Amino acid sequence: MADFLGEIKEKLRDANLSIILPEGNDERIIAAALKLQEEGIIRPIIIGNEEEIPSAITVINPKKYEEMDELVAAFVDRRKGKATEAQAREILQDVNYFGTMLVYMKQASGLVSGAAHTTAETVRPALQIIKTKPGISKTSGSFIMVKEDIRYVFADCAITIAPTSEDLAEIAVESAKTAAAFGIEPKVAMLSFSTKGSAKSEETEKVVKATELAKQLDTNLLIEGELQFDASIVPSIAATKAPDAVVQGDATVFVFPSLEAGNIGYKIAQRLGGFEAIGPILQGLNAPVNDLSRGCSADDVYKLAYITAAQALI
Repeated sequence: MADFLGEIKEKLRDANLSIILPEGNDERIIAAALKLQEEGIIRPIIIGNEEEIPSAITVINPKKYEEMDELVAAFVDRRKGKATEAQAREILQDVNYFGTMLVYMKQASGLVSGAAHTTAETVRPALQIIKTKPGISKTSGSFIMVKEDIRYVFADCAITIAPTSEDLAEIAVESAKTAAAFGIEPKVAMLSFSTKGSAKSEETEKVVKATELAKQLDTNLLIEGELQFDASIVPSIAATKAPDAVVQGDATVFVFPSLEAGNIGYKIAQRLGGFEAIGPILQGLNAPVNDLSRGCSADDVYKLAYITAAQALI
């Protein structure tokens, strides 16, 4: 893990990036911000009351923000008639909306929230304000799984409950980009309970179709599906079950067929396999916004801040 973070820090050292941390009343956030501030690689910006936060950290208080009128006008314009000026002024007192608008207005490079808010409270402002990249219909959530020098990407483990074939194709392409951004050569396995037609059902056919759609979205993508997990990770099993597959037991990006499978899968790897799970990393947005677990530690906040900053370079 130290090597992984070290590589990210080297990439960011001269990038002059800043990360919004909206939950300034949380001790974990303050502790992480202090550590980031001391390192001086990325600049933390806390949303909160400056009188309650150590003076070394940059603090923005929505109640005293001098450019609030500009922020309100930009929000009304972005929401295209879905909020009046009065409503916008009230909405922007919410720290997640306020922080997300700062990212949208390029006052910061990205945002990390969720220590004291639900996923919906973190993601909703991002979807309404920052929105997804052209051609992307939905955001998705991946985890970088790290154990010593082993690194994988698991997706979607956080956002899309019952993805369609089209959703899975987008998730595959975006997850490959996430892998490449963090020094992982993307070899994508579209997971199922079937390998290359060993079983047939609506569920397996969905993954087969998703694989073909992903190939159309990115013709250079190294991807195979449908594959059982063992065929995606064990070369001898791949040689038996899928001898013609382009991924021969050496997958690095694993796309799960449902949120249920993905969430269970990453937690098994984390708790039984000894992998550290970094994320969820939200994919497909125009600017990086990432969601913490409410059970996170200050160290989790610190690491995800670096991940978020690195996404800003993609």
